[in-house]
Amino acid sequence: MTDIAGAGANQLRKNSLGLMAVTFMVISAAAPLTGVAGAMPIAFLLGNGTGIPATFIGVTLLMLAFSAGYVAMARHVKNAGAFYAYTARGLGGQAGGAVAMVAVLAYNAMQFGLIGLLGGISAGVFGEMGLTAPWWVYSLVAILLVGLLGYRQVDLSAKVLTILVIAEYLIVLIVDLAIIGKGGAQGLGFNLFDFAAINSGSLTVAVLFCLGSFIGFEATTIYAEEARDPARTIPRATYLSVLMIGVFYVFTTWLMIVGIGAAELVPMLAGLPDPSALFFILADTYVGGPVPMVAGLLLVTSLFAALSAFHNYIARYSYVAGREGLLPGAFGRTHDVHQSPHVGSLVQTAGALLVLAIFAGLKLDPVLNMFTWIAQIGTLGVLGMMTVTSVAVIVFFRGRGDGSPVTTLVLPGLSALIMAALFVYIFLHFGDLTGTAGAALGVILPSLVPLVALAGWLMAARLRARDPAAFARMGENRLE
Repeated sequence: MTDIAGAGANQLRKNSLGLMAVTFMVISAAAPLTGVAGAMPIAFLLGNGTGIPATFIGVTLLMLAFSAGYVAMARHVKNAGAFYAYTARGLGGQAGGAVAMVAVLAYNAMQFGLIGLLGGISAGVFGEMGLTAPWWVYSLVAILLVGLLGYRQVDLSAKVLTILVIAEYLIVLIVDLAIIGKGGAQGLGFNLFDFAAINSGSLTVAVLFCLGSFIGFEATTIYAEEARDPARTIPRATYLSVLMIGVFYVFTTWLMIVGIGAAELVPMLAGLPDPSALFFILADTYVGGPVPMVAGLLLVTSLFAALSAFHNYIARYSYVAGREGLLPGAFGRTHDVHQSPHVGSLVQTAGALLVLAIFAGLKLDPVLNMFTWIAQIGTLGVLGMMTVTSVAVIVFFRGRGDGSPVTTLVLPGLSALIMAALFVYIFLHFGDLTGTAGAALGVILPSLVPLVALAGWLMAARLRARDPAAFARMGENRLE
């Protein structure tokens, strides 16, 4: 039976999540099968081709560098606000307010974009089985199911997401092992560290796609108030999730190249009407039988798992913002029975329904428009938050005068510089990356991130003037 001792009014459900539950909750946001089937073919085609596996090694090292400072901070600040709490403790309440509002925007953007992607893919997958329906019907069902899980206890969501993520890994590994067993198209020999391959095509685009595959891992700290023994669980879950995601993608992208042949990979992708068919071609070629169909169904559940994970993030950031005075106090209340951040969950569900109604009503494409336009705002926002958080770690530990210089200065400084550069690149090239170049949306959409940050800064300034004591408590520990 789950131990909820110590839980009280307006508190999240304590001692609900163990190490593997937290790990799978955050890996579900990274949506491994969605990355393999949806993002990686495009990364091969538009990025650096056969240099993708080595690029993943570099990005994994970058994520570990970020995690070093992030985990060091987690040992001192235990608050479901994660990026917000660390920034508030390191750089002050107004910077924390800016990050809190960017978090709400970024994770909502990821959620709204994935709703469109799920609808578009579901319409195709189920349409081949004879279950034809408009894409928005599948999106609507997903929103309602995700909202129900988010409204209830967090351990229920954890159990569902763990099952879905394990199924994703299994189907990909079945295809991976089949490629190994049959020796690939031209043998298993492939140089992961071929410098010419790494620098072929667009390395920047490759880095952005690889980085996007990790988005969500940083949310381990969001569950700090609900984890068992958070001082151990959260750091371990952070490193474990980075390594699981990184090793999985290095191994799988290498085998995708081996399965087609290094020389044939990019030309083949360029000739496909839909590059996302690559994984299913590999599944049919090397395994066959029902595996391609099962992979299609699991791709839908992969997206559902990601939706559920981001919904949980949004609800918890909204809860913290309400609890600490940035949003109306109703957001800072938990359900009397489930001890879930139910108000933020309900508001997020309502927002998702509104966005779905707008895109469906205007007959916009769920993938090319709803997903591509909106989800990239989430990537931009997360990169900005990770940059600011890395700086906050440095300032926090310089003020304390403790901690290893490597984990509290060198590695956070390195990750801050790289992520700031990527943030600027995405901001300046947002139109090219989303197909909105030359249109007003190419300027308006990325500008939402600094505008929302400014709004959060002003909200915190207002809190400081209205309630200096509450302002001083922003980001404080919620667990001893």
